[in-house]
Amino acid sequence: MTTPRPKPWIEAIAPYVPGRATTDDGRKVHKLSSNENPLGTSPQARAAYAAASGHLDRYPDASAHDLRDAIAAKFGLESDRVIYGTGSDELLHLAAGAFAGVGDEVLYVRYGFSVYPIATRRVGAEPVEADDRDYATDIDALLAKVGPKTRVVFVANPNNPTGTYTSRAEIARLHAGLPSDCLLVLDQAYTEYLDPEDDDGALDLARVAPNVLVTRTFSKIHGLAAERIGWGYGPASVIHALHKIRAPFNVTTGGQAAAIAALDADDFVKASHDHNLTWRTWLEGEVAALGDAGLSSVPSKANFILVLFQGQLTAEAAYNGLMERGYITRWLPGQGLAHGLRITIGTEEEMRGLVAALRELAGAGPADPA
Repeated sequence: MTTPRPKPWIEAIAPYVPGRATTDDGRKVHKLSSNENPLGTSPQARAAYAAASGHLDRYPDASAHDLRDAIAAKFGLESDRVIYGTGSDELLHLAAGAFAGVGDEVLYVRYGFSVYPIATRRVGAEPVEADDRDYATDIDALLAKVGPKTRVVFVANPNNPTGTYTSRAEIARLHAGLPSDCLLVLDQAYTEYLDPEDDDGALDLARVAPNVLVTRTFSKIHGLAAERIGWGYGPASVIHALHKIRAPFNVTTGGQAAAIAALDADDFVKASHDHNLTWRTWLEGEVAALGDAGLSSVPSKANFILVLFQGQLTAEAAYNGLMERGYITRWLPGQGLAHGLRITIGTEEEMRGLVAALRELAGAGPADPA
């Protein structure tokens, strides 16, 4: 008897594995595995979400009109060139779905976001991986992999899971080297953690280029991960194509209201940015102090760092040891990072506790109390 069989490119997908929230024995502990905002959500966004709960019987605005207008006003964009999605993940899938298919290639850098190959294989296209440069995006390596079948190039900036950053000049150089029929998707999920001088020019490029799509999310610095709200900006022709395959009513009423309010919560965003910078810098320093034990970290501009283990203490042992001590991090052997842990920047208490546990596992003395 025959049964339905998935397409071979679907069977080839390695499913996305989210950051864990509980230990092996089911305990809920300090979750530093999913790059969530340790300060939570702004009061404005929480209040707007609560107020929207009185309209659960009605479908959300399918056009997300007010949300698009709010995004456009905040960033000086044209609202009809703004698209919205169930997190920026949906927009990444839409980009691959609208512009690539069987026989095409989609390009991204090694140690890039794990959704890129999933979105690629989902539509029958072939994922192509370019070499990194010290865990960062290598523009020359990407351009060397571009061929006649390349239809989409994904670049995250800052990159996940490495936290590395690509300059405005390098992004412009990549775009200039791509054929005009290739869509460049600039994934800016962590862009709010950059300082103003680190603006990579993605929105400016998407404003004038016919083949650039920028994606962003409310899940990270805005603390709206539970509501799954993303947005994108690009040429009218690209946005029109994405709308054709976008799920209807894909952003909830409460999510839209919370996102609109979040855009006005500048004090909360600044506090989140500053907290992240302080404790990311501190954590990087503490990891550097464990260099004799074989630990180091990749320079990060995101809300996490990638810690590398090249001594007696392995990443797997550290992952399990930290979990036993109440801290869940992200071990990514499936992405070629069996020697690394991605650690979200948490609260001060979480950072100090994690470092104390890490020092114990590495056989070092207690952390500096300062």
